[in-house]
Amino acid sequence: MSSNLEYYKVFYYVGQLGSITLAAEKLCISQPAVSQAIRQLELSVDAKLFIRTSKGVRLTREGELLYSYVKSGLDDIWYGENMLRRMQDLDTGEVRIGASDMTLQFYLLPFLERFHEKYPKVKVTVSNGPTPETLGFLSHGTIDFGVVSSPVDARPEVSVTEVKKIRNIFVAGEQFKHLKGKRLEYGILKELPCIFLEKNTSTRRFMDDFLEKLGIVVEPEFELATSDMIVQFAMRNLGIGCVMSEFAEKEIEAGHLFELEFKQGMPERSFCIITDRKNPMSPAGGRLLELLMEKPMI
Repeated sequence: MSSNLEYYKVFYYVGQLGSITLAAEKLCISQPAVSQAIRQLELSVDAKLFIRTSKGVRLTREGELLYSYVKSGLDDIWYGENMLRRMQDLDTGEVRIGASDMTLQFYLLPFLERFHEKYPKVKVTVSNGPTPETLGFLSHGTIDFGVVSSPVDARPEVSVTEVKKIRNIFVAGEQFKHLKGKRLEYGILKELPCIFLEKNTSTRRFMDDFLEKLGIVVEPEFELATSDMIVQFAMRNLGIGCVMSEFAEKEIEAGHLFELEFKQGMPERSFCIITDRKNPMSPAGGRLLELLMEKPMI
């Protein structure tokens, strides 16, 4: 575009109002400034755009053609500015989060409920996946931030903030009641049918790393995609399941499952919020992140 955008803005109001005087008042500039802008634009496009009349000015045929495009362009610009303001005011917009079933169910959901109550017009998109997949989403800029479980192997530009302590437990059903109340060695797992998560999850990697440090490698009979399914399999006496404690809490309280006790406890791990310093965050994402950070780690 060879001409200053302000010239087109002046042209738009003169064409809309049919008056240099009214356009000057609308734009809060002098009449000579309006006339000068129109002359400069006419020189730039090499066409006469207005004809003076007794009542003001009217568009020439060339002016009418140009006006239709200028009006459309300025309308789009002003609409875009308005939508940007609404996004910044959280009257619209979108927040994109990466989370696993576990972090969503046992950490994120109450915060999303509060956020939606406060900003009902903001769209919330959750990309569901285990920790490694969520780190990939963050790296490619497809999410504002992620909520994952440790361990987290992150690039240097990724900030990792612990927000909730969690622990893994081994659970079993009625068929394994002979193990209940005994203080066990982890080596016994090699003699029992086991039900674990798939290897592409942080939960499975954490457990495998812990057992390997003790010189124990367990090959499970079942590898499942979700912890909920591990609980269901364990209730049907298909083996010893390893899950985050909260997944099995209700079934333990109901007496459908029990927690195996070991002489050495498995270390705690954490839910973590991950952000990428290299990727800009949406206004809505920033506001939700502030809400998450308001509550201290539990």
